[in-house]
Amino acid sequence: MGFKCGIIGLPNVGKSTLFNALTESNKAEAANYPFATIEPNVGRVAVPDKRLKILGEIGKSEKIIPSYMDFVDIAGLVKGASQGEGLGNKFLGHIREVDAIAHVVRCFEDENIAHVSNTINPLNDIETINTELQLADIETLETKRNSLEKKSKQGDKIIKIQISIIEKLLENLNDIDLLVKNEYSEADNLFIKTLNLITTKPILYICNVDENSVQNGNELSKKVKEYAAKNNHNFVIVSASIESQIAELVDNEEKLEIIKEMGLNDTTLTKIIKSGYDLLNLINYFTCGPKETRSWTINKNTLAPQAAGKIHSDFEKGFIRAETIAYEDFIKFKGEVGSRDAGKLRQEGKDYIVKNGDVMHFLFNV
Repeated sequence: MGFKCGIIGLPNVGKSTLFNALTESNKAEAANYPFATIEPNVGRVAVPDKRLKILGEIGKSEKIIPSYMDFVDIAGLVKGASQGEGLGNKFLGHIREVDAIAHVVRCFEDENIAHVSNTINPLNDIETINTELQLADIETLETKRNSLEKKSKQGDKIIKIQISIIEKLLENLNDIDLLVKNEYSEADNLFIKTLNLITTKPILYICNVDENSVQNGNELSKKVKEYAAKNNHNFVIVSASIESQIAELVDNEEKLEIIKEMGLNDTTLTKIIKSGYDLLNLINYFTCGPKETRSWTINKNTLAPQAAGKIHSDFEKGFIRAETIAYEDFIKFKGEVGSRDAGKLRQEGKDYIVKNGDVMHFLFNV
């Protein structure tokens, strides 16, 4: 399991250019006019993780299999999308299908690239999109409430509770407030999840800046950074034009050299994936053997049986125990045998919470 990240934004902010750079493809048409993207483009990329190669070498593995992340390049949104303007309904439907939202915001001036409002104001752009997402969710909630009210005449207590949750959500959305999930019980949150609201999805703001601002940002990106911090969202600075140039290079060493020359520590892909993992509370554990070394993506605080279930449902059903080695110990003692001899291989049961980097072997019986 990886996760699906939807790339959204107003037309001509650099979404498709960024998508092509991230996925090292030319799937998305990058053009200087609205709606160059109509149907969403999907690109799958390997999650960068230096630990995999090291584990594979120690395990003398035939194959190394990383975790993957899907990027979805979604059509540019315009004002009135919630009422069907532009490609509104299709756009909003595609957003509901992703796990997290990467909102690309234009933070550069270029008279050769049109802007839908003819003014470069990233906070206004964010407000335009947020309003459309809120209006779309209000419509979803009102439709669901009307449906439940028809059923509530039968006196079902659960339905009445669900209606009250919807009314509370509508109150928050109408006030243009962020939805505070900790106001709801665990059972309430399970119901809210079934509503598949766009405004409850975690958001990463990607400031697309000019080449000279890629290290420290600029006045436009600073406004977005302040907004993101205030609203507990993640934030990264990228230059889609630089990334598209780097993506054309074949040699990875050459790519890394250019990135270093620009004073950057990570590629845009790495920055966005790290932020995405943080947004969704994801970690990776590993399996390592002669046939393959593989990375598996799970949520933080996942118990060992559920982690085993990511490999195969039978592993979870018949879970007995997990032989577990911390990544650092696996490296230090040169693999499973050395770790076992050093007393670093642990037998963990059903209540064990899997840690990031654990190297695991599951015992099961079905």
